[in-house]
Amino acid sequence: MALGGHLWTLRPWLAHQLRPLRAPASVPWTTVVHDPELGDVRLRGLLSAPAGARALVVIVHGLGGDAAAPYAIAAAAAAVRDGLAVLRLNLRGAGHDCDDFYNAGLTADLRAALASPELAGYPRLFVLGYSLGGHLTLRYGTEGVDPRVRALVAVCPPIDLDLGAAAFDLPATSIYRRHVLADLKTMYASVVAHRARRGRHQARPLPPLALARRIDRIRTWDDHIIAPRFGFTSAEHYYAETSVGPRLHRLAVPALVIAATDDPMVQDHTTRPWLSRAHPLLDVRWMTTGGHVGFPPTLDLGLGGETGLDPQILRWMRKVGAS
Repeated sequence: MALGGHLWTLRPWLAHQLRPLRAPASVPWTTVVHDPELGDVRLRGLLSAPAGARALVVIVHGLGGDAAAPYAIAAAAAAVRDGLAVLRLNLRGAGHDCDDFYNAGLTADLRAALASPELAGYPRLFVLGYSLGGHLTLRYGTEGVDPRVRALVAVCPPIDLDLGAAAFDLPATSIYRRHVLADLKTMYASVVAHRARRGRHQARPLPPLALARRIDRIRTWDDHIIAPRFGFTSAEHYYAETSVGPRLHRLAVPALVIAATDDPMVQDHTTRPWLSRAHPLLDVRWMTTGGHVGFPPTLDLGLGGETGLDPQILRWMRKVGAS
């Protein structure tokens, strides 16, 4: 891992701490998704709907993140400036006001968001996912999509969850892993408390909060927290059933993947085996300068116009989704 990958990973977060990004005007958004085990689960998000917008972008956050993540704010602001409406979606559990939590293949949340009444008036839809949200976005694209969805974009997504977890659990990535796990534990504690307040029950009780707080590896989290909740026998079973890599040939709409060769969190050797294969609807762009969802303002996909991650993504969306 090159030092530059770490710098570009940390730079957007540090910049946001020193000078917080200004989010576009928005209103609270909510809908309900039906879960086969829990029944109705409420989702929340932030909707920016500039007058006259005819297209909308749904932004999906990464593991441990939420709709207020710096990358989500930056993308939303760029899209609104470009005349697009935006829904910054909190997957279940994100935002700490929910009975449940998400996993890397739980596309039901995204489907419910796209089908919500507030989005009914937009004839063109796009989905933009970051990190684990990018994986979920691609997975959605392989399962059949809303006919209004024109294209998908995934920024630094894991593609093989098993390889990705193995790499992320190495000592070299401990600084990032501790941060992600801290966010996941906060989310999990909120879900446990929320269920207790509401007296909510389910067939499979949640693992004890004390157990969750002791976990220090992503694979252990997936083995003890994710797998039992969603009916998988182990982390490996979850990865095998959920990973999008073997399913990329099923993409139903054009999809763009932007990845960094020096990404310290989703390392390139875990994604190249799948992304190097030819898929007619998949456009893969490897950046030699950048980190995990952090890139220089000079990023250029060769599409013309303003450089930078968000302007180039929007330009790609306009190109492939113009019809």
